[in-house]
Amino acid sequence: MSGRAVTITEVARHAGVAVSTVSYVLSGKRAISADTRRRVLDSVRTLGYHPNAGARALASRRANVIALVLPLRAGMHVPVLMQFATSVVTAARQYDHDVLLLTADEGPDGIRRAAASALVDGLVLMDVELHDTRVPLLRDLAEPSVLIGFPADTSGLTCVDLDFARAGALCVEHLAQHGHREVALLGAPAVVYERGTGFARRTWEGFTEAAAAHGLTGVALPCEETFEQVAAVVGELLDTRPDLTALVVHNEAAVNHVLGALRQHGRRVPQDIAVVAICPDDIAERSSPALTSVLIPAEEVGRQAVRLLMDKLEGRTVPEGTLLQPRLTVRDSTAASGR
Repeated sequence: MSGRAVTITEVARHAGVAVSTVSYVLSGKRAISADTRRRVLDSVRTLGYHPNAGARALASRRANVIALVLPLRAGMHVPVLMQFATSVVTAARQYDHDVLLLTADEGPDGIRRAAASALVDGLVLMDVELHDTRVPLLRDLAEPSVLIGFPADTSGLTCVDLDFARAGALCVEHLAQHGHREVALLGAPAVVYERGTGFARRTWEGFTEAAAAHGLTGVALPCEETFEQVAAVVGELLDTRPDLTALVVHNEAAVNHVLGALRQHGRRVPQDIAVVAICPDDIAERSSPALTSVLIPAEEVGRQAVRLLMDKLEGRTVPEGTLLQPRLTVRDSTAASGR
């Protein structure tokens, strides 16, 4: 069908429904069964159907679907990402919206195609980089969007996330209050920093700035995800920094490997070395010992992102940025430094 535009009649024929049914699915003007709706949207996507501007203007333009753009890239911890995705899906259902999950790492092209397809009313984007190539397009799109994460320039955007800089600082403050004088951050895999991923960079900056402000000796290192890689980093830290008494871990996949590596080196937690994690509560609570941690509030972030998007769809004014303040829960992995 290259060389000419696909028609709504062809979409209807492909989906095995009436033309009016395709129209109702795209406009949202009438309730359509989930199975029929899915068939129509699959045909729209397969055939590359794009309603012309006039037809879209005549319709309500509500598909009752939002896109969650979550490119699956190296260095990302999928179980935690799925907590965010589940939260977005659950919140969207409260507004009678479904969620189209887009996981291909296609940059602006994927965003442009989703917006032009009439499949979605708006977009929620994750894994936001400081200089994200998707951002300029978002400012020009007719469809509203919300970013879970903050690029360097937030002008003309709507962003929500945990205040990761404050999270990193809060970990340091807790350790300083317990008398620790030399601390280390084991962060995300190196590729995450190389991409300029916002949350990882901001945690790193918050940690290092707070360590300096409290007069602590602090070092921040990327950390990979396998036990062998984690054990090598932990071993080098213990060998080269004999006065190190505390670790902050911002890498969900590495948390339990860090604890295992410390045991391997004969270090007790918290008697010999304290550990604070930035992670979901379920990871902190399941660890042995249970970890003092700053919560990554996936459920709240997802809920806030959907609420902001729905407000934008209704034409309501929303804040440019929403930073959730971090909360530290003390468990069994931190104690006063014995040095």
